[in-house]
Amino acid sequence: MRPWLRHLVLQVLRNSRGFCGSRGQPTPLPVPQKIVATWEAISLGRQPVPEYFNFAHDVLDVWSRLEEAGHRPPNPAFWWVNGTGAEIKWSFEELGKQSRKAANVLGGACGLQPGDRMMLVLPRLPEWWLVSVACMRTGVVMIPGVTQLTEKDLKYRLQASRAKSIITSDSLAPRVDAISAECPSLQTKLLVSDSDSRPGWLNFRELLREAPTEHNCLRTKSRDPLAIYFTSGTTGAPKMVEHSQSSYGLGFVASGRRWVALTESDIFWNTTDTGWVKAAWTLFSAWPNGACIFVHELPRVDAKVILNTLSTFPITTLCCVPTIFRLLVQEDLTRYQFQSLRHCLTGGEALNPDVREKWKRQTGVELYEGYGQSETVVICANPKGMKIKSGSMGKAVPPYDVQIVDDEGNVLPPGEEGNVAIRIRPTRPFCFFNCYLDNPEKTAASEQGDFYITGDRARMDKDGYFWFMGRNDDVINSSSYRIGPVEVESALAEHPAVLESAVVSSPDPIRGEVVKAFIVLTPDYSSHDPEALTRELQEHVKRVTAPYKYPRKVAFVSELPKTVSGKIQRSKLRSQEWRK
Repeated sequence: MRPWLRHLVLQVLRNSRGFCGSRGQPTPLPVPQKIVATWEAISLGRQPVPEYFNFAHDVLDVWSRLEEAGHRPPNPAFWWVNGTGAEIKWSFEELGKQSRKAANVLGGACGLQPGDRMMLVLPRLPEWWLVSVACMRTGVVMIPGVTQLTEKDLKYRLQASRAKSIITSDSLAPRVDAISAECPSLQTKLLVSDSDSRPGWLNFRELLREAPTEHNCLRTKSRDPLAIYFTSGTTGAPKMVEHSQSSYGLGFVASGRRWVALTESDIFWNTTDTGWVKAAWTLFSAWPNGACIFVHELPRVDAKVILNTLSTFPITTLCCVPTIFRLLVQEDLTRYQFQSLRHCLTGGEALNPDVREKWKRQTGVELYEGYGQSETVVICANPKGMKIKSGSMGKAVPPYDVQIVDDEGNVLPPGEEGNVAIRIRPTRPFCFFNCYLDNPEKTAASEQGDFYITGDRARMDKDGYFWFMGRNDDVINSSSYRIGPVEVESALAEHPAVLESAVVSSPDPIRGEVVKAFIVLTPDYSSHDPEALTRELQEHVKRVTAPYKYPRKVAFVSELPKTVSGKIQRSKLRSQEWRK
């Protein structure tokens, strides 16, 4: 164990065995919060980052010892259900045992070495979390991907990352087989399946059953690579964002304590897909704080399944993207009793004030918004206890110094719209991506002066609250008026006809581009005259916000394009408009 943790852990374990002070009286019991406070202080930038750090060894194995000593409630560390009766619960001790077995599979049958890269393309199965921890134990760099990846997507990612291994499920294995011959770095393919073996694949579950439980965790440095995420930009193919052992492993502790408000008694459910960074955010915010991660297999987003799950299981903390909360508030929430739910969070896209107010009114639970990127940890948030300004994504989260800057990197005064930026000079925050791998031009282009430019636009008010306006490429410039799509979507959300909407730019011969709204109607308005309803909604937006922002074009659609985790994909709609 690292020297910086050894003293505190020994204190806890000694006291659990009746260790006495010099006068023969038991010393005050050091609780796990003291250890968490050490991690939190590093996360906030108040203590230096240790030279060596490994999340599996320095966090998960520490909680296993505390659990063994009776310093944690009897909650599981991991709790998985599939909705049809199957259930898995692991304590920190069992998680440690199973992840050491998985580490032996990676280092043994797969032949992976520290620094090798492995793609994880799995639905919400327990093996995703198990293999993620096994990668940490072995120094293998994990590359999560969503299960919607096509053959073309898989080939690009395997070739660009030079991944040596991939783990996936039955449904995706044929796609991998179709392109694996074009991926020379790919050496081993792991299948998570209970069915018979597939030619050219290793059966992970069979190997796991036979693997030994003893494994020596690799001694990784804090700056060693941990994970790579592919993130889409405004141009070109997706870029590889590399994070270190400490940027994710320690970077989420403070937000997990303050924004997510987790303790060792909590059960935390984040409905996100395993391929998105929010799955990692959950892992690295929950487990340092001793909380349980709850997972529902959730093959597709279903509001009734989510609400029934919240009613059935003792989930204390829920995180969904705003789109899912928009679906939840359309249900009759009085039919459900959430006995344990006390804290709700959202992020990934802007939260309409109307959705927050409906959720709070119908459940009695506040909705706390946060904001971050694949390249960062949490940038802004509304931590529990701070006054919420409806529609704001909150204040800057330490250790980040967040500012609104112009295109030259000059800090703008409160109230002015500009680029959301994080100060990286003279000191680069440790909880920050290493670089865009193999793309120094993209890395350099993301910086301006002393700042990293997020690509998002916002304004900051005099109290330090940030108000999201949209992506640089989402912002609509119509007759020199800059219009953020979120403002128009929020205005539309206040009309009873609108179930959900997405606003994008659309080409116009006079104004260059205009606002176009794609709208899914509520059932009560589905049979209304489209032309009359279009005029009514346009007048409504003119009343609610500045008149120049109203949608000059409106399209009523049955559904909006979304990611597997439920986020609306404005980019698809915008591309559709500009291809016409």
